[in-house]
Amino acid sequence: MCAAFSAALLALSSAPPSHAETPWFLANIGTATQVLSVVGTGGATAKMDVWQRGANGWQPVATAIPTHIGASGMTPQSHDGEMKTPMGIFTLDFAFGTKPNPGGGLQYVQVTPDYWWDGDMKSPTYNTMQICKKADCPFDTNPASGTENLYIPQYAHAIVMGVNKARVPGNGGAFFVHTTDGGPTAGCVSLDDDTLVKIMRWLQPGALIAVAK
Repeated sequence: MCAAFSAALLALSSAPPSHAETPWFLANIGTATQVLSVVGTGGATAKMDVWQRGANGWQPVATAIPTHIGASGMTPQSHDGEMKTPMGIFTLDFAFGTKPNPGGGLQYVQVTPDYWWDGDMKSPTYNTMQICKKADCPFDTNPASGTENLYIPQYAHAIVMGVNKARVPGNGGAFFVHTTDGGPTAGCVSLDDDTLVKIMRWLQPGALIAVAK
């Protein structure tokens, strides 16, 4: 799959598509030219198709990439602690990871043990990345609060999904596309790290992710 994905990217950039296709998310993505489509296949699994729009319309760059989603499936409205992946169209805001920047068009942050995603619903920085020593963090760092330390193997590479950008407490946060550990997630979308890196190198600002059952 990884080799096929690289070849598809090369072919897409070097030759015009023979015909356009009509992706399911077309009515809801505005002027975006890159979309990661994630469609559930049952339980905590899904498939990802990678789409690009060019002069001749939409073409799939790669298809049927195996992914994991939330342990409890998908939901039309995310809530903290549900273990469900939110459905809808979301921005891909920036990338981060414990490993060095693999390249690509998105801003990348290489994290250390001092990087957190604030899940404390009482915190003014809820649902944002924060940097602090654990003892000095002004928010609750206990995992029970929903806060995550970002220096973990599953975040070797990750892309931030723009879910709950209004940061409404209780409506969920810390939704990423990230490296899989082989099992269901707490609500994120995860996939093979090598494939994820190829996607990250391809992505440009303005890309979206579309999630549906």
